[in-house]
Amino acid sequence: MNNMTDSTNDQRDEELWAVAKKRAAFRRHLVTYLLVNSFLWLIWAFAGGRNYNSFLPWPIWPTLGWGVGLAFNYADAYMFDRKNAVEEEYQKLLRKKQQL
Repeated sequence: MNNMTDSTNDQRDEELWAVAKKRAAFRRHLVTYLLVNSFLWLIWAFAGGRNYNSFLPWPIWPTLGWGVGLAFNYADAYMFDRKNAVEEEYQKLLRKKQQL
């Protein structure tokens, strides 16, 4: 059984593995975000938060703040392909060097 995992690791594409790890981490982050923020909103609702005359409910702040971090985590996992960005920058520098 140990030989099987060793051969699987040898055949693994490291770049795809890194992307898969980022995406799995994002999904865990999303589930944690949803559970914790649901709990905060339930605390607010059951503590009578709707009866106060405040402009905004207090759970909005951790929800928004953490949501910004979650959005960056999503962008890193699904939108930005760093390898292509590095390759594009390298090609741009090569063209600039050839013009000189």
